[in-house]
Amino acid sequence: MTQDVKEIFADRRGSGTSRGASGRSVAVPSAQAAAPAPPAPAALAAKVRTLAPSMTRSMQRVAEAVAGDPAGCAALTVTGLAGLTGTSEATVVRTARLLGYPGYRDLRLALAGLAAQQESGRAPAITTDIAVDDPIADVVAKLAHDEQQTLADTAAGLDTVQLGAAVAALAGARRTDVYGIGASGLVAQDLTQKLLRIGLIAHAPSDPHLAVTNAVQLRAGDVAVAITHSGSTGDVIEPLRVAFERGATTIAVTGRPDGPVTQYADHVLTTSTARESELRPAAMSSRTSQLLVVDCLFVGIAQRTYESAAPALSASYEALAHRHRSGSR
Repeated sequence: MTQDVKEIFADRRGSGTSRGASGRSVAVPSAQAAAPAPPAPAALAAKVRTLAPSMTRSMQRVAEAVAGDPAGCAALTVTGLAGLTGTSEATVVRTARLLGYPGYRDLRLALAGLAAQQESGRAPAITTDIAVDDPIADVVAKLAHDEQQTLADTAAGLDTVQLGAAVAALAGARRTDVYGIGASGLVAQDLTQKLLRIGLIAHAPSDPHLAVTNAVQLRAGDVAVAITHSGSTGDVIEPLRVAFERGATTIAVTGRPDGPVTQYADHVLTTSTARESELRPAAMSSRTSQLLVVDCLFVGIAQRTYESAAPALSASYEALAHRHRSGSR
């Protein structure tokens, strides 16, 4: 059997379905299925850092090898890389797909491109396609394009049935707790402030211990929202689990619909994972897509509670109006 045939069979063995942490069947796309364009070579290290926590140990060895020595790994066949990392051909192919490449050949091409870029002395990348010597006008244009694509990807992938169910639960909740850490914590604060402005009771504890003790007080009729791009943030999953066990309706806003957080979520709202930053892996794109979901939730809730939301919003504007008039003290 030739090496090319071996790689084709390895690709086929890697396709099918897998079981996510929530117990849901998760489709693994085949090489022939429609998929987003593979990430640029410069984004490989960011992909590895972002996705490594959700990989098996054997897949981590493959990912660390290709990120650490792109030139050396680009010269290896799928069998060679499997031997170097002490894994199997199927593991190598699955790792390539998880990193965003249709198959191992596509990953090898990206590795070769990354190696050539490193050898040429070209300016290193700050983000997927922004270099340290790019003019600021180019930075603005590229970031604006990425933000627009992130919003479009999130809107296209958002399950409106799940969104409607989440809106209904939040609109009728006795109280709402929102959990998030880091950049996701800022999004949690944004959702909480929006709910408060229309007269709903909401909390976004920034301390992980306080989040858990708050969750203990929840019950049926309450709602808990977990915001985590990776889907595996322990400080977000723990209070959501407690809220779930207490009978509250639970919602997960995540870029990983197969992540651990979803096993405690009644409703899952998926955000885009297509655009990541080399400087801050996932943080920029995840925040943009999460804020879109928050705005969708808020507008949906305001529609359902308009009779009470409109006066509450008007009163909050009036209460702050004097702070925005020129010359006010």
